[in-house]
Amino acid sequence: MGPKAKKSGRKKRKITKAERLKQLQEEEERRQREEEEARVKYEKEEMERLEIQRIEKEKWHQLEAKDLERRNEELEELYLLEGCFPEAEKLKRDTRLLSQWKHYIQCDGSPDPSISPEINTFISLWKEETNETLEEVIAKSKLVLNLIDKLKLILLETPPYDLEDKNIIQYQGSILELQELLHLKFNIATEILLRQASTLADLDSGNMEKVIQDENVTLYVWANLKKNPRYKSVRFSETQIGFEIPRILATSDIALRLLHTHYDHVTPLCPVPTSLQEHTATVTHFVKDEVKNEEAAISKELQEEGKQRENESNSVQEEETKFEEQGDSEVQMSFVQEEPEATKFELEMKLLSETVLSAQLLLIENANEKPCFFEDNEVDLCQFTTLGGVYHLDILELPPQCKPMKGWMIVEILKEGLQKYIYPPETTEDVETENAFPPIEVTLEVQENVIFFEDPVVARWDAEGKHWQTDGISNVSYKSEERLITFSLETFGPVTLIQDSHINMPFQSWELRPLDVNKVLLTVTTVFTEIQIQIKENLCMLASIKLNNKKHSSILEGKWMTPISFICALKEAGLNIFPSGHSHFYVVINYKDPLVEMKAYRQLALLSSAFAFGWSKWNTVCNSKKVIVKLKEHLTEEPTQKPNWTNLMFSGDRAQRLKINENSEAFSEALQEETEFHSTLYHMVKDFASKKAMEKIRSSNCQFIDSVCYMLLSTRLLSYS
Repeated sequence: MGPKAKKSGRKKRKITKAERLKQLQEEEERRQREEEEARVKYEKEEMERLEIQRIEKEKWHQLEAKDLERRNEELEELYLLEGCFPEAEKLKRDTRLLSQWKHYIQCDGSPDPSISPEINTFISLWKEETNETLEEVIAKSKLVLNLIDKLKLILLETPPYDLEDKNIIQYQGSILELQELLHLKFNIATEILLRQASTLADLDSGNMEKVIQDENVTLYVWANLKKNPRYKSVRFSETQIGFEIPRILATSDIALRLLHTHYDHVTPLCPVPTSLQEHTATVTHFVKDEVKNEEAAISKELQEEGKQRENESNSVQEEETKFEEQGDSEVQMSFVQEEPEATKFELEMKLLSETVLSAQLLLIENANEKPCFFEDNEVDLCQFTTLGGVYHLDILELPPQCKPMKGWMIVEILKEGLQKYIYPPETTEDVETENAFPPIEVTLEVQENVIFFEDPVVARWDAEGKHWQTDGISNVSYKSEERLITFSLETFGPVTLIQDSHINMPFQSWELRPLDVNKVLLTVTTVFTEIQIQIKENLCMLASIKLNNKKHSSILEGKWMTPISFICALKEAGLNIFPSGHSHFYVVINYKDPLVEMKAYRQLALLSSAFAFGWSKWNTVCNSKKVIVKLKEHLTEEPTQKPNWTNLMFSGDRAQRLKINENSEAFSEALQEETEFHSTLYHMVKDFASKKAMEKIRSSNCQFIDSVCYMLLSTRLLSYS
């Protein structure tokens, strides 16, 4: 190609001013066209979106209207189903009334602790018994502890509206008398033993040692007969349990006693709150007034109906009509005569239903104020709990010893009885060195049936202030494998081990699934443990415990108990998964409206024989007026490999299935396609449940439903997970 051609090629590529303007104009037109297209598209999409929104809103309103239309009908049906709660309460009431009769026909010689003259006679007769040995007192203690447990159970199991103030005072007074008398008997028996210490002396050491181990009590007594200043380490029966004593005690006429009671008779009894009674009484009075009004209205209605029918039957009409009316009137009058009895029963059940409802609501009521504590070292018994019983540590003055004389045993009996040795003494003028009274090192064994999730804290009883406190205790070390705890104590007295009551709260997750007819399994998973509880009829049983994903054996496994006894047993074993009214001050909770929470537990219990329920992560996201659980129909005993869970939202008066599942990225209250609102969870599941599942629900035992509900109210899974 020649030079001319190159030149002409360059000229072609050069754009003129006019072409440049034209190009810009075309670009502007294209931009405007694109903008217009985008605007039209946006407007179209917006219109479509608004139309979809309008249709959705309309659909929503239609569903709301439909829900409202059938609400009364659904709530009436739910009321009939929830008749199982007053029915179960009636059975419990009958059982309470029968218990006295059952005790009477047993004729085993033991008193009925609820009957004041019987228990007072028992206490008086036992006070008169003298010279009982430690073995005899321990044998008698089984009956005494049984009587105390019965009284405590009456106070716990009798609903507040059935408990009179005078009965509360009577039962608590009997408990305190039995506790004090039992401890007094241990002191008298210890004195009897120590009087003959010299005759029971060990050949090697020259001192006396006595060890008695029983299911409720472990007793260690050591008497210092030789007063050897070098004998400072007291160890019982070749164990590590015992004391390191200072020189001043090693050379004194003393005895050491370690009385480990596996029960706690030191902590003051929990008072039955009067506010609780007042609250229930208010509700009960309100319901009673309502019932009276209804009775008056019904009797007035019946009177008017009767008069009307009399007039009708007397009016002169054609014979046929007259005959029909007379026939009609007879039927109606017979109905009127029968109705008052039926109405009376209905009103009684309504009253019982309302009182049960108020009692259930009280179970999940949060206290308004945190308890006040005045001392720095005082143990807050709303935050901590005593575990494994009480260790009564005593330094005792050795009483005068028995002396053989001419075939007789002569003993000087001191009028004042068993005396405690004051350590450190109140006056220390005679003693030269300041360190003559150092803290005493104590090694104790932790009760084997109690679980400590963290190292136990040692607390001592302050007799003046009547509370546990943590000062005066030092050098605490805990060997979890050997279950031994060692610490130094400035002064002797009752000692206990404490653990945070809320160590297992809040829960990480939970699941409630059917096992069989009227039998379910409740699984609660916490940071430290997984607890499985079986519930059937009016009984509960600990099925299994896992600690660090390993099975842990417990003495409670396989034992069926009533719900309240079961809850007490679990707490005493250190497995507290039962929040109190004050727990929300110590645990970060997912607060839910108590009325919504209570309604949810009642309805979950109703459905529990055919549906499995579980924890949903969305329950923490929705507001306090709503609860979310996942559920699935479950008719076989075995858990399904890949359960197809559905999320349900419930607000107390509306239940709906949600579109979201546990794996969804964001929370939404959008309804699952082809589903509707309902006023109850029962009617909600009725839409998609199988016929077999609904039959199972309707044929559930009232005591079983009541027990499941009680366990849900006691664990408060919807607020504490």
